[in-house]
Amino acid sequence: MCTGRVDPAFIFRAFANGQDGVFIGGCLLGECHYITEGNYDALNMVHLCKRLLEHIGLDPERLRIEWISSAEGIKFADIMNDFGTTLKELGPLGEAEGLSQEELKSGIDEVTRLIPYIKVKKREKLEMRFKKEEDYKGLYSRDEIEKLFSDTASYYIDPEKCQACMICGKRCPVEAISGARNVIHVIDQEKCIKCGSCYEACPPRFGAIDKLCGVPVPPSIPEGERTKVKVRSRG
Repeated sequence: MCTGRVDPAFIFRAFANGQDGVFIGGCLLGECHYITEGNYDALNMVHLCKRLLEHIGLDPERLRIEWISSAEGIKFADIMNDFGTTLKELGPLGEAEGLSQEELKSGIDEVTRLIPYIKVKKREKLEMRFKKEEDYKGLYSRDEIEKLFSDTASYYIDPEKCQACMICGKRCPVEAISGARNVIHVIDQEKCIKCGSCYEACPPRFGAIDKLCGVPVPPSIPEGERTKVKVRSRG
């Protein structure tokens, strides 16, 4: 009902489903229907998403946002015809950019998986509002987005240090950690959103979770070797 409700996940889900373009239409700036000015939030978010599209090799013109009132039917038709022409000129998603289907899927999956992390890291900027639409255009730089991805940490549970206490698993917001009492925990890297909750939750005396930057995550311990035998000393 409001463009302010549009989440980056919605946009990349559309591209993941093979759509060649995504159009967002909202109330005229300064004339928000719900008095929340959510269209300014949407405009900010769209500029971030355009940079994310560039990061994975897709043309940012595949994403478009426009302001149209309910009385501007002709304007809406003209905009949609123009956007349709733009998409025809761009060609099929990924193919026109020289990406293989594997590269396209990998890039979209990478961004989709990190959207919760990106929203947290860029929260302050995403909350910024400007009076002029032009002021949003330089809000996010290419270098900034590249650094965002290069600095993203991965987390790994050291099986030698894991105490199978379930503390980290309870703190994970996306249930990416599997394990149980006396079963060494493992992080599913496909589900992990890189929030670091597990790293912060692991008791310092254990130090079982490693924060990795710029290096591959070690393979997980095999299922049959995850049983943790605790030995209690006798006083």
